[in-house]
Amino acid sequence: MIDTAPETMNFEEAVMPHLDAAYNLARWLTRNEHDAQDMVQEAYLRAFRFFGGFHGTDARAWLLTIVRNTCYTWLKRKQGPEFTCDFEEAVMTKESDELDPESSHELKVQSQLINEAIEKLPVEFREVVILRELEELSYKEIAAITGIPIGTVMSRLSRARKRLLVYLRGATRVDLRGTNVVQVPASGNNRVA
Repeated sequence: MIDTAPETMNFEEAVMPHLDAAYNLARWLTRNEHDAQDMVQEAYLRAFRFFGGFHGTDARAWLLTIVRNTCYTWLKRKQGPEFTCDFEEAVMTKESDELDPESSHELKVQSQLINEAIEKLPVEFREVVILRELEELSYKEIAAITGIPIGTVMSRLSRARKRLLVYLRGATRVDLRGTNVVQVPASGNNRVA
């Protein structure tokens, strides 16, 4: 009988702490909670199966590469438009118990607008935004995970940020219609006393 306890323990110590990051990436790539859970489960099975071949020091990047590849394989098999579903979780901000109801509502609206803008991005842009901004990975780590050059990572991230800005500006204009907004002229003669 083969003793697999040390290998299992090493796997658990190296890979299991990154379950949230794996799910987060899968959720944004599949755009569906249940599919993301399936992708993470499949990715963890693959990671466990090939853990003996892992000799690196960054288990998080290694695991996220497997999650990414699992999601892309699944997306290619679907050969259709990516599925969407509601995603109400706050991404960029966390609410505090100290916030008044108006501020709390504003944060929820902002989070929803950001989530919707991210959802509109093409998958190759969405993944670099998630890996950089939410998972806080370096360009080098993102390049290793995605298998693309660092320059391409930076280019995609720049283009994704520009698209997010356009989406968010458009959403803000739509949301501000019907409200009393005072627009200040762009001339340099305006001073605040």
